[in-house]
Amino acid sequence: MKKFDIPIYFRSPVITVVKNSRKVTDPRKKDYSPSVLDFGPVKFLIARHFGFCYGVENAIEIAYKTLEENPGKRIFLISEMIHNPGVNEDLKKRGVEFIRADDGKQIIDWEELNSDDIVIVPAFGTTLEIQNILKERGINPYLYDTTCPFVEKVWNRAESLGLKKHTIIVHGKYKHEETIATFSHSKKNSPTVIVRNKEEAIQLSDIILGKIPAENFYNIFKDKYSSGFDVNKDLERIGVVNQTTMLASETQEIADIFRNSMIKKFSEVEIDEHFADTSDTLCYATYDNQRATMGLIESDADFAIVVGGYNSSNTSHIVELCEEKLPVYFVSGSEKIISQNSINHYDIHSHSEKLTENWLPLSNNKPVKIILTSGASCPDAILDEVLQKIVGYFPYSKSIEEALAPFDTES
Repeated sequence: MKKFDIPIYFRSPVITVVKNSRKVTDPRKKDYSPSVLDFGPVKFLIARHFGFCYGVENAIEIAYKTLEENPGKRIFLISEMIHNPGVNEDLKKRGVEFIRADDGKQIIDWEELNSDDIVIVPAFGTTLEIQNILKERGINPYLYDTTCPFVEKVWNRAESLGLKKHTIIVHGKYKHEETIATFSHSKKNSPTVIVRNKEEAIQLSDIILGKIPAENFYNIFKDKYSSGFDVNKDLERIGVVNQTTMLASETQEIADIFRNSMIKKFSEVEIDEHFADTSDTLCYATYDNQRATMGLIESDADFAIVVGGYNSSNTSHIVELCEEKLPVYFVSGSEKIISQNSINHYDIHSHSEKLTENWLPLSNNKPVKIILTSGASCPDAILDEVLQKIVGYFPYSKSIEEALAPFDTES
């Protein structure tokens, strides 16, 4: 796989060593058990796969090269490059301006742009409507396009299915930039509807099977279907694609719900005429991160720390998986760890930060075991900062060099 030129300050002297060691000892990712970084009184269980993925590294490389090669020019991002506050703030400090917030709110009016400006498309991609706006302003929307190749793969599959007269069902978060972009590209060629979760998938399935009146579709999925969607005609042939950062297992369950519905309606013999298998569009990085998380939570840990942007979809799903087994502290960086007694962390259910006291058990007679992982948009350097801050609360810990010795693949 291609290696990217990522700024050195996003790299890590600790986590990178562990990652590289696993690449050597398990190059085909057959072992999803965690690596153990042992400092004596505290042990960190490091996920087999986490952090920057191909699409994120590609986006960051393009963005920083664009800055380097265009001194003096105005440079804009359509929205956040990725869902990581550190990366986005660093780009802002270097003069990059954001046209829209991640919730779609317009920050800079399109009319302020001119043909001399540079506009970077973020890793989530963008809509056909925004591409047309840029073209009208004399700006090539493809010149600095960092859209993740796996997102484009979803778009391409949706297009091919649309040309075969399939309706596209998008599993995603309606207001997420990637889902908005996928919806825009999909509806160009085919009727399209967005489902958020299994509950909505079951509702749509019941509409397909006539268990819920067809006319109810327009209220249940208000603002989530393409213009002119005809519920009586457009659910005869379907295919499911997803926002690439959704839980892969949930996307598969949703696809199975619709496949079974089409079997009930049209029979097993005719299923290939009415349902398209799109499982190969699932993002490998999301899949690997989630499998690695499952390997983590099987271990006997005291709690988990998940690091990443609070608006990161793939990170929130890692938190969900961890919460099934043990306490989880979701933090955006080491600054959220106030002391050995207090930690500020994000609650994905209330969508707010909360303060927890006595979070770190220091008085146990046995080592504290901590799961440490992150989402696909989190630099390894931030995990390093979290790890080293926690180790600092244990005065008799081994040095970093001692803890890393088992991962030295050159000795």
